Amino acid sequence: MKDFMDKDFLLDTDTAKMLYHEHAEKMPIIDYHCHLSPKEIYEDKKFRNLAEAWLGPGDRTGDHYKWRSLRARGYEEETVSGAADDYKKFMQFCESMPYFVGNPLYHWSHLEMRRYFGIDEIINAENAPAIWEKANKALETLTAREMMYKMNVKAVCTTDDPTDSLEWHKKMAEDRTLKAVVRPAFRPDKAVHVEQPAFAGWAAKLSSVCGKEITSLQDFLDCLAERVAYFHEAGCRLSDHSLEPVYYAPATYEEANSVFLKGLAGAQISSEELDKYMGYVLVFLAKQYNDHGWVQQFHIGAMRNNSRRMYGLVGPDTGFDGMDDANYIAKLSGLLSAMDINDGLPKTILYNLNPKDNYSLNILAGCFQKEGVKGRVMTGTAWWFLDQQDGIRQNLETLMQVGLVSQSVGMLTDSRSFLAYPRHEYYRRILCSMLGRLVESGQYPASELPRLGQIVEDVCFNNANEYFGFNIKL
Repeated sequence: MKDFMDKDFLLDTDTAKMLYHEHAEKMPIIDYHCHLSPKEIYEDKKFRNLAEAWLGPGDRTGDHYKWRSLRARGYEEETVSGAADDYKKFMQFCESMPYFVGNPLYHWSHLEMRRYFGIDEIINAENAPAIWEKANKALETLTAREMMYKMNVKAVCTTDDPTDSLEWHKKMAEDRTLKAVVRPAFRPDKAVHVEQPAFAGWAAKLSSVCGKEITSLQDFLDCLAERVAYFHEAGCRLSDHSLEPVYYAPATYEEANSVFLKGLAGAQISSEELDKYMGYVLVFLAKQYNDHGWVQQFHIGAMRNNSRRMYGLVGPDTGFDGMDDANYIAKLSGLLSAMDINDGLPKTILYNLNPKDNYSLNILAGCFQKEGVKGRVMTGTAWWFLDQQDGIRQNLETLMQVGLVSQSVGMLTDSRSFLAYPRHEYYRRILCSMLGRLVESGQYPASELPRLGQIVEDVCFNNANEYFGFNIKL
């Protein structure tokens, strides 16, 4: 019987152990998509205790993975995402840990305690008081920035609304004490979702930020272009879109403008109209990104706010989103093709939330490559509900079979937690395990191990460093 999560955890061959310990383990982290607070990074947030750092501050923001599992245990919502006593919230999480058997939370949580706090105790009710004491002692000096440094994080991209002033990013750009690159990422979902009741209010906010009246789609697009330029000046090199699912149909300006005006008026908008408006705006934005040398990301397949009851109680983005099963590949193909015309398709990463789309998305990405660009369109890592062992392996296996895993830009956290970085380690161990099996089963030559080690280092750090233009020197 193997020891629990020893140094060779998930590394099931000698080659896997070599690839991980000699190559993957030493590579820094570029977390190019997350939801960390720029303000908390700049101010170097000090956490009041382990419950706040681990589970959330009690204001309906925190780690959705943990919240969902605690809800499944039947706990009251105030002790999950709400303002209940911190120690009570911590204790119920520790008491629940043995029942997370087989869930990645079990592994992630133990990695978090080990890597950040040096705590090797098994997480359970019996050990909880000692864990609480040791972790809280460490948190006297283990601030938000120190957590990043401890995990060798070299670069982070946050998620930022186009109307954001980027105040904290500007301050960080001038802060010579900050030992990591922190850049904004342009997230214009509110500009695309013209059917939402909040659209008119958001358009008014954009108008105020740009200092011009918006009475037409052209005015609106001019403002978006202005904000892209503003973000670029602040160091932004990535955009990010949540497509739920993909809407696209060819449209004239007049058709798209008509839908835009209906959105401003709060009128009902049909699915066909959404296809035309969203397609038109996304193609416009892609050209802006391409002109600025950005990478665009499409996160596809979330089904939001499934429990209307809980949405009413605790609001959006609190762990009640799910996995859609829509068939969107044909529309995505049309969208990418429309962008590709007249050199309007930037480097693009496609993420699927439903594993049924692994093959179709990888194969579609291969249709839109460009001379002189490595992986102009590629699939991203296993995302959200898929960033567990089975999901990561399926994601990597598909990429190996119909794409080039050697050009992958690796893992991201997509997290609101500064304690989420061991998920990169989890991914790297699985990657090395899979590559190691190829060598030991005779599917890849042992004579190429030096090159394979370099590929591992590339996937863990170097590819992202080059693809996103960070140019971080090691």
